[in-house]
Amino acid sequence: MKRRIFMYLFVFSALINLYQFVSAKKFVEAEVTKNQSLRSSNAKLTDSVQSLLLKQMDLQYFDLEHNDDAFAYYEELNLEDPTRYIADKLLETNEQNGDNPLVPYEGMSGSSMKINKIKVLNHRWIIADFSDGKYWGEVLVEYFINDDMSIDFTTIAHLLYTRS
Repeated sequence: MKRRIFMYLFVFSALINLYQFVSAKKFVEAEVTKNQSLRSSNAKLTDSVQSLLLKQMDLQYFDLEHNDDAFAYYEELNLEDPTRYIADKLLETNEQNGDNPLVPYEGMSGSSMKINKIKVLNHRWIIADFSDGKYWGEVLVEYFINDDMSIDFTTIAHLLYTRS
């Protein structure tokens, strides 16, 4: 009788060990597959981040804040944030009644043409977006900072998008 009990215990423990071995093997295989999937996803995301960084560097090429030669022009003027100062002065031209004097188009939808978005390219040029709420376009502006810190703006080129 003792012999049979030991034999049953041995068979039972062997079955438990076999079950745990198969279960652990399946778990390890699932974790390895999951790990490989995460590694490939991580590689794709790393490539995407790298691509976005390169694209950002390309976009910053024509930007006053990242152009050391153009930015050096402002050192003697003691401007803390030249880009913000220039953009604020340009936006002040919107405060006049009627159309913005730098935009060579009249508002066509019952409102005035106003400058909305500004990008300071370097120490001489600005590109800006303008709109009257229905029609829009872009204007290239040349500027010069005077000794009294006023800014003279001159429109170089402009375009108005047609509605499609």
